[in-house]
Amino acid sequence: MRAKKVLITGADGFIGSHLTEELVRQGYDVKAFVYYNSFNSWGWLDSSPDQIKNEIEIFAGDIRDPHGVKAAMNGCEIVLHLASLIAIPYSYHSPDTYVDTNIKGTLNVLQAVRDLGISKVVHTSTSEVYGTAKYIPIDEEHPLQGQSPYSASKIGADQMALSFYRSFETPVSIIRPFNTYGPRQSARAVIPTIITQLASGKEKIKLGALSPTRDFNYVKDTVSGFIAVMNNAKSIGEVINIGSNYEVSIGETAEAIAEVMGKKVKIETDEIRLRPEKSEVERLWADNQKARELLGWEPLYGGMDGFKHGLKETADWFMNLKNLSQYKADVYNI
Repeated sequence: MRAKKVLITGADGFIGSHLTEELVRQGYDVKAFVYYNSFNSWGWLDSSPDQIKNEIEIFAGDIRDPHGVKAAMNGCEIVLHLASLIAIPYSYHSPDTYVDTNIKGTLNVLQAVRDLGISKVVHTSTSEVYGTAKYIPIDEEHPLQGQSPYSASKIGADQMALSFYRSFETPVSIIRPFNTYGPRQSARAVIPTIITQLASGKEKIKLGALSPTRDFNYVKDTVSGFIAVMNNAKSIGEVINIGSNYEVSIGETAEAIAEVMGKKVKIETDEIRLRPEKSEVERLWADNQKARELLGWEPLYGGMDGFKHGLKETADWFMNLKNLSQYKADVYNI
């Protein structure tokens, strides 16, 4: 049996491509909204197995275009909204694009969902909206703090989504993943930065601050979180953290990666990779109790053992020369 028709915005990206593939495997009828470009590239979906690609309906467009967004939703029952600009350093450089893509793009999705009577939309948030933890672990009631233009734009998008739920009873759920990692992640993120430098034979790797902590979430756990939120009616009107409930510093992360790769690591601080002092998020640690109790979701890659298992799978993917060749380990990617 064919399952519900699902539109995934940002399906060409890191998390979106993994989510698209898993939904196809589970029998869903998937329409993938990818960013239009003159190369006819479907992003990471170009790397999907043929048996997956043959089952996907592709819609090329721009999340900033309300007419295209509405057209993409025709015939769909559920929308998983992942399309977003996510690089924090680039948000210092071009904050206006983050307002257009993240806030106005989300508004376009919500308006179309409301107009078309879509049965549910899952909006993607980020742990960055919490800023540096005021208490740990961070639950969904933690204050929101815009410490970068990126996080400020995501706070705006989240609040827009909640306003549609409260004002118009739009069936909105907000998933708030903590730091997702895994195969295909952009080199602007810290784990691929470390892996690609080590895989390229670097004896010394360049990083920014080593003391901040993160709650890393392997992409398979994040994907299962999306599916759990999508399929649970109790998630409507709710904000739900998806995290491992485990905190690890960037320095400890580098050591763990070196261990699973069988490398020695020496770290140099690269000033260009440092965030402005008041913009750095010093500590993130998810309280995932709500996801456990409301959704029955729990991470399969939690704790240090689970983290190293996820790092090993990630490093193995990057060590494949075909995959590694798509990254520029010598260039800082903002």
